[in-house]
Amino acid sequence: MGPSSYTTHTANATEPTTHAFNTLNKHTFWRGIKLGLPIFLGYVPVGLAFGILAHTQGFSLIEALVCSATALAGAGQFIALATLLAGGDALTTIIATGVVNLRYVLFGATLSPYVRTLKMRFLPWIGYTLTDESFAINVADLRAQRASAGSMTGVGFIAWIGWVSGTALGVVCAQWIGDPSTWGVDFAMPAMFAALFVTLAENKEHVLTGLCAGALVIGLALLSHFGIAIDSNWFIVIGALGGATIAMIVFPHTEESEQDLSAGEELLVASTHAREGDSE
Repeated sequence: MGPSSYTTHTANATEPTTHAFNTLNKHTFWRGIKLGLPIFLGYVPVGLAFGILAHTQGFSLIEALVCSATALAGAGQFIALATLLAGGDALTTIIATGVVNLRYVLFGATLSPYVRTLKMRFLPWIGYTLTDESFAINVADLRAQRASAGSMTGVGFIAWIGWVSGTALGVVCAQWIGDPSTWGVDFAMPAMFAALFVTLAENKEHVLTGLCAGALVIGLALLSHFGIAIDSNWFIVIGALGGATIAMIVFPHTEESEQDLSAGEELLVASTHAREGDSE
C-alpha cells in the first residue's frame, strides 16, 4: 500500500490536497474504537481491581476516578498505592511510579517517526493515552499504513473509558467483591497481553522475539531462588530491551524490516506533500 492511500488528489492529479492520516471523523474514530475494544475488555477488570484497592486505602470515589482519569498508568497506579501503603511519602511515590513508567519513553521514541507529521492538535491526546496496549495496536496499524489521527484517537478513548469505568465499578462494588484475586482479576492483564501477542505476531521472527523476551522475564523471576531479587516492576523494561536486542542480533536488517522502513518513509513523504498542499 503506497502513499496514494493516504492522499487524495486534485482534478489534474498533480498535488495532494487532503491527507487521510490527519483525518478525524466519525468513521476513523469508530474504527479506532473497534480496534481498541480488546483493550477495553482487558482494562475494565484490571481497573476494577485498582478501584477495590484504592477503596481499601481510603480513597473516595472521586479521588480514585481522578487518579485513573488523569494518570492512566496501570501498573504505575498499583505501585503508587503499594508505596503509600508502605508509608512512603509523595517524593518516593513519584520516583517509584516514574521508574515503572520509563518504558513509555521507548514507546514514544518508536512512535515519533510516524506521528511527527500529525497536526499538533492530535498529539496531546495520543501521547496522553499511550499505554502498552494502545502502543501495540497503533504500531501494527501504522506499519500497515491504515492508521489515522481518528483511529489512534479512538483507540486511546476506548482504553481510557475502560480504565476509568473499571475503577469506578471497583470502588462502588468493593464492599461486595472483596479480594479481587479470588475472581481471577489479576490474570486479566497477562491474558490481554497474550491475546495481543497472538494477534500481532506476523511471522516466525516476531514469535521468536516474543518468546525470547518472555523467557528473559521468567529467568529474572527465577533469580530470586538464588538470592538475587529484582523488583518485578523492572521486568517489562528489561524484557522489552532484552527482546529487542536479541532480535537485532539474531535477525539483523531482514527484508521485512526494509519494507517497514520503506512504508514509514512513504507515509512521511506523503504527509509532507499533503501538508505543503494544504498550506498553499
